[in-house]
Amino acid sequence: MKLMYALWGADLDERLHAAELRHRLADIGATEWQVNVRDVEVAAAQVRHSTYDEPIAAIVSVRTGGGHEAVTAALTTVSTEVNGWIVDERAPIVPPPVENGVRTPALANFALLRIPAELTREEWLHRWHDLHTPVAIETQDTFGYVQNTVLEPVTEGRRVDALVEELFPMAAMTSAHAFYGAGDDDAELQRRVTRMMESVVSFGAHLDLDLVPTSRYVYKL
Repeated sequence: MKLMYALWGADLDERLHAAELRHRLADIGATEWQVNVRDVEVAAAQVRHSTYDEPIAAIVSVRTGGGHEAVTAALTTVSTEVNGWIVDERAPIVPPPVENGVRTPALANFALLRIPAELTREEWLHRWHDLHTPVAIETQDTFGYVQNTVLEPVTEGRRVDALVEELFPMAAMTSAHAFYGAGDDDAELQRRVTRMMESVVSFGAHLDLDLVPTSRYVYKL
């Protein structure tokens, strides 16, 4: 089972890397711990959106053979607020492997998506998974793309229907050309932006959106 959580609180760029927390998670059955956190490495990222009064500070993922209750309880000890979900993962572009606990050399953007009122869940998934995915891969310079569809929430909080992680070169923090892989070609950049935005609008991902730039770390427990 894969669990994902949005976290708020101070010093999460330190607290979430603590060995004590990893040991506690391992003791309750977790096998992998992924930390995506807003830290100094991504402070220059220019594109970010928040629907919350306070922007999300970190998003963490836990693979576990046990239940969610113990994991949720562990995370409440290091943060001031926790929203969590059970998710179904698809990886159109599998992120490159990295050493245990070493920062992935990337801007890891997380988008929290919500189904617009005019679409059924089935139609939304079709437009997102089947129609949008190839457009996103074609128009952006991503080298990791993981789609996590929410199956059910495990805490109270705002509704979230999906959490999407995309890995970009670090230059994409401040360069649209790098983000879209358009080189120095302004016309190609405009073409890619237009195509991408038209696809995003088709399944409502331009509305009610949270976009969180993060650093990414994966621990095997």
